[in-house]
Amino acid sequence: MKDMVWKPDDERDRKVNAYLERINHAPYAMIALWILGLISLLTVIVLVGIF
Repeated sequence: MKDMVWKPDDERDRKVNAYLERINHAPYAMIALWILGLISLLTVIVLVGIF
């Protein structure tokens, strides 16, 4: 059976952390653009429906 003691791998951990810092973020700008687009689309639909 293998030894169950965890040994840190500093080089790999640094690479993984750098990757996660670069990739793993909340897409606030994209969410705001989608909301703005949906509001604009709804506005256009209402204005076309009125006239």
